[in-house]
Amino acid sequence: ALPKCEADESLLAQVVVSKYVDHLPEYRQQQIYKRQGVVISPSTMNNWVHRIAELLRPVAECIKKQILQSGYIQMDESTIKVMFVKKGTTHQGYMWVIVDPVSKSGYFEYRHGRGRAGPAEMLRDYKGKIQSDGYTVYETIDRIMAEVEHYNCWAHARRKFTEALKEDKSGAEYALEQIGLLYKVETMADDQNLDYAERAELRQKLAYPVQTAFEKWLVKYLPKTIPGGRMYKALRYTYNLFHRLSRYHLDGRYRIDNNPVENALRPLALGRKNFMFCGNHDAAENAAIMYSLFGCCKASDVNPREWLTDVLNRIPEYNDNYDLDLADLLPHKWQESKSQGKSN
Repeated sequence: ALPKCEADESLLAQVVVSKYVDHLPEYRQQQIYKRQGVVISPSTMNNWVHRIAELLRPVAECIKKQILQSGYIQMDESTIKVMFVKKGTTHQGYMWVIVDPVSKSGYFEYRHGRGRAGPAEMLRDYKGKIQSDGYTVYETIDRIMAEVEHYNCWAHARRKFTEALKEDKSGAEYALEQIGLLYKVETMADDQNLDYAERAELRQKLAYPVQTAFEKWLVKYLPKTIPGGRMYKALRYTYNLFHRLSRYHLDGRYRIDNNPVENALRPLALGRKNFMFCGNHDAAENAAIMYSLFGCCKASDVNPREWLTDVLNRIPEYNDNYDLDLADLLPHKWQESKSQGKSN
């Protein structure tokens, strides 16, 4: 896979999977190998990881393309510290993530900041539904992209009222109870294994009346709160987004919240606890590529080490023959091909 490299594909896969799936920093891996009598210098291992990420970048781009063709995506962002931008300081960069809630495939993209340029570029050719939290950047995108319909997330609204419990116990508990009723409808639909049309019908019958009454309560209760307090902010947040929070009930395809995209971000959070920061912007971009690919392995229940070892063995053939489709190397297609091979 890597010309003039002493490491074979299985070792390369082991190093990369250990770093991005098992969250073992490179220096810890080097210590483990040293105990086994194998000395790998930091620069050598770091070079392996960087070259593999570059090799797999086009495969990750296939994930992005497929997600943007799905017609319904969820989006979120999270911080990542980057070292060596200025001597003795770290830069706070951002990982922007888009997820297809149906396939649960996710695509990570590293950006230096949290402004609208990052998500606007990612969504440049997108047409369809997008679901996110209430961050203002998404509202801006909603205004400038005519063919995008925006949905918001009830889990984020619920979080605001949870934060307000200590300030206004009775009001916050009532709000949480009403949001809980909306989630009970979803549980009923899941338990009955309803299809999209049946789920929408159930929501129309049970969730819509709750939403209507709750919206009226938000307006009436606001004057009773402390301006600028947590309860006040929770009410304002929910009321200002209510049209985008409530529209999910019209179509059973769309979720009540964007929990799938938050689940996609968990490996990044685990990595932050172990790595603390990325060495530079290139390292952060490498992480985005690998989190995209290994997240799709997890969504398709694919062994990441087995998948990566095979892909590293096969990818030179794809680089030499442009008639082959790199999308065939994506974890879910790889799994299908493997299953067909066994059945034959």
